[in-house]
Parts: sequence; C-alpha cells; structure tokens
Amino acid sequence: MQIIIMKRLYRVAGALVMALTAMTVAAQEAVPRYVFYFIGDGMGIGPINAAQRYYSDVLGCDSALTMMQFPVAGMCQTYSASSSVTDSAAAGTALATGHKTRNGMLGVTPDSVAVTSMAALFHDAGYGVGITTSVAPDDATPGAFYAHVPHRSMFYEIGCQMAQCGYEFVCGAGLRGTTDSEGHDTGLLKVLDDAGVQIVRGPQQIADINSRRVLLLNTEGTVPWNIGYTIDSIADVLTLPQITHTCLNHLQRTSPDRFFMMVEGGNIDHALHANDGGTAIIEIINFNEAIKVAYDFYKAHPDETLIVVTADHDTGGLAMGNTTVKYDAHLEYFKHQRVSKEAFSDFCKGIMKSRRVYTWEDMREYLEQSFGLFTVVPVSADDEQRLRRLFDDTFELRNTADQETLYANFNAFAAAVLRQLNDAAGLGYTTLSHTGNPVPVFAIGVGAERFAAYNNNCCIANKIISIVTQQ
Repeated sequence: MQIIIMKRLYRVAGALVMALTAMTVAAQEAVPRYVFYFIGDGMGIGPINAAQRYYSDVLGCDSALTMMQFPVAGMCQTYSASSSVTDSAAAGTALATGHKTRNGMLGVTPDSVAVTSMAALFHDAGYGVGITTSVAPDDATPGAFYAHVPHRSMFYEIGCQMAQCGYEFVCGAGLRGTTDSEGHDTGLLKVLDDAGVQIVRGPQQIADINSRRVLLLNTEGTVPWNIGYTIDSIADVLTLPQITHTCLNHLQRTSPDRFFMMVEGGNIDHALHANDGGTAIIEIINFNEAIKVAYDFYKAHPDETLIVVTADHDTGGLAMGNTTVKYDAHLEYFKHQRVSKEAFSDFCKGIMKSRRVYTWEDMREYLEQSFGLFTVVPVSADDEQRLRRLFDDTFELRNTADQETLYANFNAFAAAVLRQLNDAAGLGYTTLSHTGNPVPVFAIGVGAERFAAYNNNCCIANKIISIVTQQ
C-alpha cells in the first residue's frame, strides 16, 4: 500500500513538474513584439491627481485617465548619482539605459563612459524604433535614447548622433544644433541628409513621408524647444496624439513584426516649471490622449504588447490644497483659462514694447475674458488693488523684474496673475524647479506585473530590457 501511495505521489509530482516546466516555457515565450514607453516629463503624483480630478469633476468623464486604468501601478524613485533632486538628463539616462549618472550628463556614466539605451539594444535585435516628444528631439529625455555626451547642451553633437543611430522615426519641435553660438550654420542638416534621414515639417507634410528614416519637426518658423501648448490652440502645428499616430503608422509600415516607441510629454514639464496649473492639467490630458493611441493598439494585440507609463521626475511640487482655500479647491476655475502663462507673458511684453497706451480697464477686461478673473474666479478688493499696483509698476514705471525659470522668463505681472488663479483654484507649489518626490508607474501587457513595486528609475529600464530579452 505504501509503495502504491508513493508511486501515486511520484506521478502527481511528475505531473506538477511537467506543468511547471510547460508554464516556464510558455512564460519564456511571452516576449512582447511591441513596446510602448511613455514618459510624462515632470509628471509627479500631484499633477496627475489634479488632472484626474479635472478630467472627472470638470470635464465630466465617467472613467479614469487611461493610464490610471492600467492593472499594474507602482512608484519610482528618481534621484541621480549627484543629487537627491535629479535633472532631466540624469533621469532620462536612467530611464533609457538603466544606469545612474550625474545631473547634466546624457547617455554616459559619471566618469563619461558611454552606456547603451534599450532603444539601441532593441534596434540591434531587429526592432523598429521611434523616439518622439512634444519638445526638442535633441532635449535630454529623447537624447538619452541615442546620444552619449558629457553635457546635455551639446546640441550639435547630439544631432550628429541622432543621424548615426539608425532609428526609423524621431520627432520633436526643432533642432538646436543647426547653428553655432555665433549663428553660423553647423552643417547638421546635411549630416542628417547624408545619413538618409528625410526631414518633414509640420502636419501638412506628414503625407509626404516616403523614407525608412524620418525626422518629423514642427512647422517652419516655430520655436525649436516646444511644439506649443494645447491650451493656446495654435493652428497648423504638431500635437502629441498626432505625433504618436504618425510614429505608430510609420513603424507598422517599416517594422511590422516588432517595434519600440518612446513618447515624451515634454510640455508637461515646461508648464510645471512655470507653475501654470491649468496649462499643465491640459497637457497631461493631452498626454493621456497619446496613451490612448497605444492602448487601442494594445487591445488589438494584447498578448504581444507592453505599455509602460512613468515620469522622469516631479516638477513644481504641485499639490491640491493651499492656505488660501484650505479644503475648498475649485479646479473648475481652470476651465476659464484660455491661454498659457507663457502666451500671456508674451502678450504683456508686447504691450511694453509697443507705443500703445494700455489702461488698467483694458487689462481687467482681458483678464476676465482669458482667465475668468473678476467674473467666475473671485478676486477680493485687496487682491485687485495689489494687481493694479503691480500693473502700474510693470507697464508704466517699468520697475519690476521678470520671473526666471528653466525654460522662460515671465513678465512680473503675468506671473502675479497666474499666482492669483492658482491660489483661487486651490493649487500650491514648492518650487519653480524639480523635486525629489517619487513618480508613478503604470503598466499593462506582457510582463507588466514586474512594475508593481517601489521601483528605482534605473530599474524600469532594466525590467523592460529583461522582459524583451528574457534575461
């Protein structure tokens, strides 16, 4: 009897081993053919939370933001090799290569040794690659996927390495290495042309794409560092969802069997550096529309696709709730914001350069129409007097200083108006720069369960690489 029982146990154990072996083999075969990597620049927990509340409470959307519907969620530390508060170059390097480096360094270790990005690894393995952003394609985050330089401002060198990388698709606002510090042509465009890269500009030329390698830039004559904020409704410029669609379509044509896409919402960071809450919220919702493009693809290929969404760092230290409103936040006030802080600042600077006499009554009417101040958004008598005094100081006496941030210098009056709107809506900030706060991670698809943890940013890259390479 004991022998029979033991034989039965051995049969059961053998069956379990066979089943486990089959499961292991099946797991090893589950390699994603299509990988989407979304990076919301500066998109910490606070900005996402504000965007979600606006999305549901103000816009009336029944569902959560697409990324917040993904079945796997985690957190991520963002410190660099030189500081608890990272910059985008060090963070981008960690997210792209799995290696920490010092702030300002791109695609290299702290001792300037080049490190390979996941995009390069996958491209060498036969994956098509697309690197896209709503800011400059030679900026820190996209650059981390193809460049190796000791400082992120080496735009000519970064552009040359873009030409050499061989990737099928790169997109962003514009190149900053086409001229040197004295305005002379560097020959970078010829370097790209000699490498077989077709340069296409603006949404009107998307239909003209006919090369395997493409560099899609924003419309001719626009600034190179930013495609434009969604809230400003600029005509005939690229949008992030459109960029994502175009890249996906191109990779499906050139590399239908397998591809890797990185999509950066860079405008989120620019808005948060400005402490422009309404603009940042709209940029996150726009970023979410780009994620929907990948999610629709995932639904058609659920067993072959991995989507990972994260951020390189938190910017601004944004939180809902401040000493002005305490428990009574009003995100609906941002529905009446028609222009970004940057566009309003440019408007103010234009007034100062012109010969036109612009009165407080003129400005008050503009603030009503463009921000809802004095009508929907309450402004106390004391606050109105404060704004009027600053208006006089700025436009008549000319004795105010600009507010300087990483990407822009804002007219002092424009900065005060946006501070008034933020305070009334219930948003607070700790800085005009980055913070060391953790950022979220969302994932769905093949291997997504590996991101349900308190991650380190270099681990995100290593996990994606291990999922694709089965290491």
